[in-house]
Amino acid sequence: MASESHLQRIWKAARQHVFRNRAITFASIFVLVVTLSIISLTLFVQAILGFTLDGIEQKADVNVYFLPNAPEEVVLGVRNEVQALANVATIEYISRDEALRNFRERHSNDTLTIQALDELGENPLGASLNIRANEPSDYVDIAAFLSSEGGLPDTTQGLIEKVNYAENAKIIERIDTVTGRARSIGLALAIIFISISILMTINTQRLAMYSSREELSIMQLVGARRRFIQGPFYVAGIIYGVIAALLTLIILYPITRVLSRSTAEFFGGLSLFEYYSANLGSLALLLLAVGIIIGVLGSAITMRSYLKV
Repeated sequence: MASESHLQRIWKAARQHVFRNRAITFASIFVLVVTLSIISLTLFVQAILGFTLDGIEQKADVNVYFLPNAPEEVVLGVRNEVQALANVATIEYISRDEALRNFRERHSNDTLTIQALDELGENPLGASLNIRANEPSDYVDIAAFLSSEGGLPDTTQGLIEKVNYAENAKIIERIDTVTGRARSIGLALAIIFISISILMTINTQRLAMYSSREELSIMQLVGARRRFIQGPFYVAGIIYGVIAALLTLIILYPITRVLSRSTAEFFGGLSLFEYYSANLGSLALLLLAVGIIIGVLGSAITMRSYLKV
């Protein structure tokens, strides 16, 4: 019962601190809401950028074109060898007949081309393989395997007409570079805004402690325990973090709903509101955790430098 009453006193003092110093409470929560909103928007930007890059990566594959006289068993053998590579995500085999059908469909409105194809009397197209890697950087190893110095026999190499990696190498390299930079920038922004929020929280907490300086001095003089002096400020930091996280989630609802159609049209199908709704649980936990950590950490740093207890 003694420990329970002690916790009750801390909770009561924390509530008084929060509701009595309304200007400081508002400032602390406002700073946290701004920080959590920016962190959330950074996550959204990362999601949009990742979705867009994934769409580009789908087009940045490596295509292996075989000569028309390449036996099907040779092409399938190459497919099986490439598929066994650890850095290959998917591989699609397009037979000669399928390549011809695709060619006719693409040039269905080109009468001269179709007539010339019919006059040949045979299929001039070879089979092909469309290879997609796990990561953009993996295409270098795949292309090396398919080169003349790779793991394929010379007889098989002689049946390969073209590997288009060189044509896609620049776009693949750019995708890899942009992805890495985007992740680094997002992480740096999150760290910067969290640091700013902690500094601003420290300043608002100092104002709170300054307004209660007489009360705190009396508590120290009468020999109040350290945890009783510090406890209300820790609890107040937790309250600030929880309220700020809830307010941020509420603010993000209309913002993502309004921007949903624009993001879906501009970024090829990614609805920001659907992303927000689908990840609401994990986002809420993240914002709660970050808000509470910033609130408590700000209180702890302030007490070490101000209260000297």
